Amino acid sequence: MDAAGIESLERATVEAVAPPEVLEIGGWIVPFDHGTIGRAKSAAPLRHDLDAAAVGEIVAAYRARGLPPAFRIADVPAFDEVRAALSAHGLTGQQPTVMKVGDVAALAAFSDAPARVLDRPDEAWAAVFLGEGFDPADGAHRVAALSRSPGAVYGAAGEGGLTQAVGVASFGQGWAGIHGMRTAPAARGRGHAGAILAALGRAMRARGIGRVFLQVEEGNPARRIYRRAGFAPVWTYRYWR
Repeated sequence: MDAAGIESLERATVEAVAPPEVLEIGGWIVPFDHGTIGRAKSAAPLRHDLDAAAVGEIVAAYRARGLPPAFRIADVPAFDEVRAALSAHGLTGQQPTVMKVGDVAALAAFSDAPARVLDRPDEAWAAVFLGEGFDPADGAHRVAALSRSPGAVYGAAGEGGLTQAVGVASFGQGWAGIHGMRTAPAARGRGHAGAILAALGRAMRARGIGRVFLQVEEGNPARRIYRRAGFAPVWTYRYWR
């Protein structure tokens, strides 16, 4: 991915989770949020060739707001100096996560199973995040952040008129993003996630968006469905905390 693509993708990632404050410091995008979403409260480089010059200022900015310093750093050799500086501040790399990109046309054709697309999340949509199998505090933070994502649409699927699986499509910087994919444990393996991905893909296509991204932790079995839906990795990052 070229430099313009990297910058637009990192900006779109932060915009999607709508942190209440965002700064730019020395080529980094630096969001501040007291919630649980890592992307909403970790600094990310807007290029993959930045040095460590701004690390100390970013650390100080987080501490000044009562937040622990956090960074999202791609596993690329260019960031060796940055990782050394983060280590010197007592931070360690953890939670390896894959950034993936895909084609909206392929996503829209991934499934023909039924799913709904909502302009605003309703109570049944939010209830999936708060239900059995999920951390309710984390779920509440995600519902709040994703509900205020500018211009987003919300996918829902289930059987018997129930909402048993959900997801979100965000829009910004020429990208669509997939976020908040959740399926209630009792409803897994029934194709609901695929139905939501495709329905959101069709909503993206209707807006004239051609490229889509998502992030998934390395150990998450959902990587298989994303691979089948046409998503390919562009880099892996770690949270330095």
